[in-house]
Amino acid sequence: MLDKTKPPPPAGAPPEEPLRDGHDDIEASKAPLIEHLIELRTRLIHALIGVGIGFVICFYFATQIYNLLVWPYQIARGEGQKIEMIYTAPHEFFFTKLKLALFGAVFLAFPIIAFQIFKFVAPGLYKNEREAFRPYLLWTFLLFILGALVVYFIVMPLAMMFFLSMEQTGGQVEIHLQAKVSEYLSLIMTLILGFGIMFQLPVVVALLAQAGIVNGAQLRGFRRYAIVAITAVAGVLSPPDPFSMVAMALPTILLYEFGILAVDRVEKTRAARNAADQAAAGET
Repeated sequence: MLDKTKPPPPAGAPPEEPLRDGHDDIEASKAPLIEHLIELRTRLIHALIGVGIGFVICFYFATQIYNLLVWPYQIARGEGQKIEMIYTAPHEFFFTKLKLALFGAVFLAFPIIAFQIFKFVAPGLYKNEREAFRPYLLWTFLLFILGALVVYFIVMPLAMMFFLSMEQTGGQVEIHLQAKVSEYLSLIMTLILGFGIMFQLPVVVALLAQAGIVNGAQLRGFRRYAIVAITAVAGVLSPPDPFSMVAMALPTILLYEFGILAVDRVEKTRAARNAADQAAAGET
């Protein structure tokens, strides 16, 4: 029986492209603008609730968390050495705890934030795109944690050793480091954020490959320029010492190579899927 709701194509017109996987899902999820705004507000409220709960928890344990962050300073100073830090304004340490609590809250609530982002954008994606997008949320979080661990166990101790090596003792003029609580927190937070962003390189590269913007051959040809760009960005995001810059640049260069491997895997998966689609179309 002919479908009277859709007129036949005119003579000589090219055949219509087959609907992509999940087309019906997108058609069913179409909604007016006001409904999208309501959905966005709901997702933002859920994300803020997660951040709020994390903020209360982190602020309650702010002193313990701060003391934990001082461990790289302790390693650089030497085991058994007393660590003395100062604050020069009555409210400085209180606001430092607030900043630390907010930073920790966003870190703890990241899975909730990522899930809310996915739930908001998922209706606009095809089914195969939703399935391909999910692993990137997990890898984003894991790579950020990996960057934070590199800062905590490697970069920050090396940086503090470099800064402490500038102290002057035993002479007519003695110069000792007395770190401010707010400036130390800003330094380690900047490093964690910088490394966390740099360590997202494989995810970004894989997403660009998934969208068909780049391929493995292009990334290999761009390798020498990428190394220069990574070194420049590491110089901006890291503290002004060579150890931190090298510690940020080298892992990122390795992650660039890992990104090339991820792109190769995306291309192989895409080629296999296209071959399967062609085989299915040939059978019909």
